[in-house]
Amino acid sequence: MSYFPLSLWCWQDVIKAVYLDRVIVIEEYDKVVHSTSSEIKLPSVISLKEYISPGAFPSFTRFNLFLRDRFTCQYCGFIAGNGRELTFDHVTPRRMGGRTTWENITAACPPCNLRKGGRTPKEAGMRLRSKPHRPTIYAMQNIGRSYPPNYLHDSWRDFLYWDTELEI
Repeated sequence: MSYFPLSLWCWQDVIKAVYLDRVIVIEEYDKVVHSTSSEIKLPSVISLKEYISPGAFPSFTRFNLFLRDRFTCQYCGFIAGNGRELTFDHVTPRRMGGRTTWENITAACPPCNLRKGGRTPKEAGMRLRSKPHRPTIYAMQNIGRSYPPNYLHDSWRDFLYWDTELEI
């Protein structure tokens, strides 16, 4: 999840940021993390002390690729659950000089990936539903809003879903 100005961090990064005094702890979980010499309540909501401008483009990761392609095989339209049933496919195969970039990788289900093999989609008689492209961070955020997190801790509720109607 990464809806500006909100994002999820792994607990190790949060502890490091607290230790380095880079964040303000707003809310905490009941869980305590121990080191050899100290203990700290695990933060659940933090605020950065200094604004960090986001990059224009997201990192090229397996999850971000599947998110860009909406967890859907770009050949047959199969929709995967949590990206577990997807692979990634080089549109122009590596043996033909294809690179591992946003513009040459697409999400594919295993049967389509196997059927395409080391050929181009045209050679395999397959069509791409959308042309692979390098998304902007804002495009990824808009897509991400369609896939809310599976679990929301109570301490997050005051900080999420600012665009929903308030209860009266």
